[in-house]
Amino acid sequence: MSDAATAPNTVSDPARTPSAGEVARRYANARAAMAEHGVDALLVSGNEYSGFEGAVRYLSGFRIVHRYAYVLLPAQGEPTTIFPSEARWVGDHADGWIGEPVFAEHPGAWIRDHLRSQKVKRLAVYGLDYIMAVRDYRALAQGPFELVDFDVAFDLSRAVKSDEELALVRESMAINVAGFWAVHEAYEPGRTQAELMAAAEAVFARLGTGRQTMDMVLWGRSGSATPEFRIPDQQTPIAAEDLLLYSLEVAGPGGHWVEFSRPLTRGAAGTDTLRMLEAYEEYYAAARASMRAGASAHDVHRAVSAPFGARGYPLGHVTGHSIGMTMIEHPKVGEGVDVELREGMIFSMHPHAIAGGGTACLYMQDTWCVGAQAGEPLASVPLAIFDGHEPRPTLDHITGGT
Repeated sequence: MSDAATAPNTVSDPARTPSAGEVARRYANARAAMAEHGVDALLVSGNEYSGFEGAVRYLSGFRIVHRYAYVLLPAQGEPTTIFPSEARWVGDHADGWIGEPVFAEHPGAWIRDHLRSQKVKRLAVYGLDYIMAVRDYRALAQGPFELVDFDVAFDLSRAVKSDEELALVRESMAINVAGFWAVHEAYEPGRTQAELMAAAEAVFARLGTGRQTMDMVLWGRSGSATPEFRIPDQQTPIAAEDLLLYSLEVAGPGGHWVEFSRPLTRGAAGTDTLRMLEAYEEYYAAARASMRAGASAHDVHRAVSAPFGARGYPLGHVTGHSIGMTMIEHPKVGEGVDVELREGMIFSMHPHAIAGGGTACLYMQDTWCVGAQAGEPLASVPLAIFDGHEPRPTLDHITGGT
C-alpha cells in the first residue's frame, strides 16, 4: 500500500479551536472594517452548501452540519449566534466559543427586532449575494435600518492569514495532496471515475475533512478533456487514452479550504493539451514572480493569463481567487481588480484554458501564498501530466513531516 493509503491521522484536536489572541485579531479586523464603512453591527451568514459555511465558523467556531446560521457582531459588546429553531439538535452547539445561542422560529424576524431594540442604523451583511435565506432577507429589509452589502469588505478584512491560520492551510494542503496520490494509486484503465474519487474521499474523511469536500472531474477522450465539470461517472470504464482532471477542493480539520488538481492519462496527450501544458509552465513561473506583496490582483491576472492568450486559448473560468474558511473569497484574480496583494494572502489559482469550440481544456489548480518577494505554491507536486506509473512520495513529502 502507498504512503497516502497508510498515512497516520494528523488530527490531534478535531475542533482546531483558535487561541484567544487569534479570536481577538479576527474581531478587531472585522470591527476595523465596520468602522471604516460606518456600520453599527455586522451580520455574517453561513449555510451547509460546501464552502459557504466558513464565515460563521471564522467568527464563532461553530461547524454547520445542516441548514444555516448567523453570527451577529456589534461594534461593541459580545457577539451572538442565531439558528433556526429546527436546527437545535443539528450540530454541536457547544462547539464554538460564543455563549448561549439564540434559536428563533424566524431568524430574520428575531434579528430585525433585536436590532430595532438596539437602535442600529446601519447593518453590514455578509452573504447577501449567495448565502442568506430569502425569508430572512425579507424580514431584515423591513427593518428601520440600512442594509450594507459587506461581502467584499469582510473578505478583505480576513484575507491576510495569521501564522495560526497558515499552519492550518498547510495541513489542508497536505491532506489534499494525499488525496491526489490516492487517486494516482487507484488509477487504472477499466476502473470508473467514481472508484478513483472514492479513493481520495476515503483519505479525506480519515484525515478530518468531514463534510468539507467538493470534488469534480473534467474528462474526455483521446488525451483531451472537455471543459465541463462533472460528477464522477459510476458506470463507464476509464479507457487508457482518456484524460482525467480531478478537481480536489477540501478543507482540513481547521476549516481552511485549498484546491489542487493534476491531469491523468495512460495514453498520449492531445495536441492542444500539450500546448496548454507549455502555457501552464510559463504561467507557473509568472505566478511565482507576480504573487508578491504590493502587486495588484489585476497585475497577477495579466501575467499568468498571457501565456494562454499568446497561444489562442481563452480562459473559461476565473483565473484565481482568495480562499480561506469560505471557499471563494474576495478578491478574485481578474481584469481590473486593483486590490493590492499583501504578504500572507492565500489564493487558489486555476487558469481554465479552453480550445476553440470547447474541444479540449486544461485546468490545473494550485493554492499559493503571497510572499514578500515572490509567491509560494503550497504543494510540491510537479506541474505535469501523470500516467499512474510515477513513484509515490514518502509520507514526509505528503505531509511536510507532520
